[in-house]
Amino acid sequence: MYSPRPGDRGASVRDLHRRLDEAGHRVEARETDAAEFGPDTTRALLAFQAERGLNQHGLVDDGTHSGLVEAGLRLGDRNLYLHSPMFRGDDVADLQLRLGSLGFDAGRIDGIFGPDTATALVDFQRNVGLAVDGIAGPGTVRSLRRLLGRTAGRRPVAQVRELDRLRQSSSELRNQRIALGHFGGAATLTSALGRLLRAAGAHVVELDHPDEDVQAATANEFEAGLYLGLRIETHSHCQALYFATDGFQSEGGLRLAHRCADALDQVLGAGRAGRHEGQHGGLAAAGRAEDHPRGSGPAYVLTQATARAGHRATVLRRTRMPAVLCILAPPPAIVMATAEIAGSLVEAIAGWTADPAADPPAEGT
Repeated sequence: MYSPRPGDRGASVRDLHRRLDEAGHRVEARETDAAEFGPDTTRALLAFQAERGLNQHGLVDDGTHSGLVEAGLRLGDRNLYLHSPMFRGDDVADLQLRLGSLGFDAGRIDGIFGPDTATALVDFQRNVGLAVDGIAGPGTVRSLRRLLGRTAGRRPVAQVRELDRLRQSSSELRNQRIALGHFGGAATLTSALGRLLRAAGAHVVELDHPDEDVQAATANEFEAGLYLGLRIETHSHCQALYFATDGFQSEGGLRLAHRCADALDQVLGAGRAGRHEGQHGGLAAAGRAEDHPRGSGPAYVLTQATARAGHRATVLRRTRMPAVLCILAPPPAIVMATAEIAGSLVEAIAGWTADPAADPPAEGT
């Protein structure tokens, strides 16, 4: 496969423009007309990579190409069934959402056709009198589309069941199984957080593999009750990300993300002021850091609150437990406040384990 690069022109760039358009990221006409990989193509590509939780470098690597292919698939474009390797794509996510909205638990809406999706599909076919073959073909898709209108607005059953499990699972921090992952310079903070959690009696595994798929698989094998990932980046603000996609969100991840964001704000001094609506209904923030003399409060004070936002990052998509990825910034603030951040995050995790189903604060409160 030839991957177009900035400055290229031709058929491969035209194909890239088409796929970006299908994914909702249209490139300006002056570049599409010329089949040119120019600045607006880079802008659209970066936006697509950010939306999908891919590495944001503005290049078409294997991961980005796969994401573009998945984004262009619509339910009914191909037959879907349990297969190795598993089918992936937005058509699978649509199938999962439709099944879940009708009460057939296909698991989280992650766009991966696995055993849970196969079981839900067979149950659906059996219940509506279709041929029970485990294949989402034309007849099954027509039935899903016909029946879904009766359940418009209903939450997928996987989301409802996750919330029910959370309501029944409150416990102490002691003996909790926690997976801590770190990327991008957060090793020291992760180690500090791990020491405090172990001192509180938790069972902790620390993950440092740079591949998010590997971290998710290891957390799943560890049977963690929660996953917390930490990444330091050169932004001006912090983010607490949880898994969400069209029509679905992780209820546990949402609530844990709010507690982690509050913990970061408490240390870095942002408070609750300045929030505004963000992507996927999250609370977006973009602030700058201001120096303060040592001994006169936080070394850095963020002018706006940590963002809480739903995201499709791979590690959030592939973990089977409530998961949060904290993007920590700016780096000097995080380094200088490592001990305080670790302590505040432990309190956040302890609060979440004690009442994981507690509703997050309403907007503006």
